[in-house]
Amino acid sequence: MPMPPLRQSRNLMEGFRRERIRTAGAEINLAMAGDGPPLLLLHGNPLTHVSWHKIAPTLAESFTVIAPDLRGYGDSSKPEGGPDHAAYTFRRMGEDFFEVMDHFGFNRFAVAGHDRGARVAFRMSLDRPERVERMAALDIVPTYNVLSQMTLGWGLESYHWFFMAQEAPFPENLLSADPASYIRYKLDKKNVGLQIFAPEAMAEYIRCTTPEQIHAVCEDYRATVTLDFAMDSADHDKRRIDCPVLVLWGSNSHCGRHFEPLKAWGEWADDLRGTDIPTGHYPAEHRPDLVYPIFWEFFSGQEPNLRRVQ
Repeated sequence: MPMPPLRQSRNLMEGFRRERIRTAGAEINLAMAGDGPPLLLLHGNPLTHVSWHKIAPTLAESFTVIAPDLRGYGDSSKPEGGPDHAAYTFRRMGEDFFEVMDHFGFNRFAVAGHDRGARVAFRMSLDRPERVERMAALDIVPTYNVLSQMTLGWGLESYHWFFMAQEAPFPENLLSADPASYIRYKLDKKNVGLQIFAPEAMAEYIRCTTPEQIHAVCEDYRATVTLDFAMDSADHDKRRIDCPVLVLWGSNSHCGRHFEPLKAWGEWADDLRGTDIPTGHYPAEHRPDLVYPIFWEFFSGQEPNLRRVQ
């Protein structure tokens, strides 16, 4: 089957229907379209499922695309994290999506994640290898590698990891004072700017940055530096991802500037391929023309042509 040409629309997630699925611990808002092999798309912080709007409609011509809001984000529910923040581990988020895919009758599926969503996909692939056929990660290295190998430069660019992990309600109170300004500052990456975001998408990210979401996202980061890091530390050198893994990262992102992504991912996966692309931290919104064909080839079972983006 030939690859459909990428098509763009100012309508966010054009052609997708919305559903809301109850899981054991949350209610997951999602958009869904297509009737091919199942492909789960997981967004990052401080975004929602609409961050895939530039590539998801065309992917849905070849795949059944399911694009949810992570628990705590967008229009998904925002359960309490608990005293140890366990409701916001990447494992618990991943369990939501196993249940979502069960709801639609998909026992095995492919998954792509960006930022926090890629960390969820990483944990899903480790925990339930029999369920995940292929995995793609956009602009991250695994959490263990981040927290055990961080540099001063990365810390200055990624200050929010440790600010948002502070005890509640300190970061919540500060971020809730002017959430729109915070979102614009957070998304305004070095040498990239805000012009890569459609106005409609930016408006959606600001709409969803409520006090409830801010608290949930802080719980996400509190879980990351405690429970998630402990899980990954226990698994490092003991468990590996079995499925084919694709890693793309921005040459002009904090990930590209401060890590060697393929080296880091090589500690976790053997069937690995990837490359940097000329973007910042938000590749699917910055250069959908590069991300889409690589995704299509990889999730179609082909070896993606990574040489064309060098």
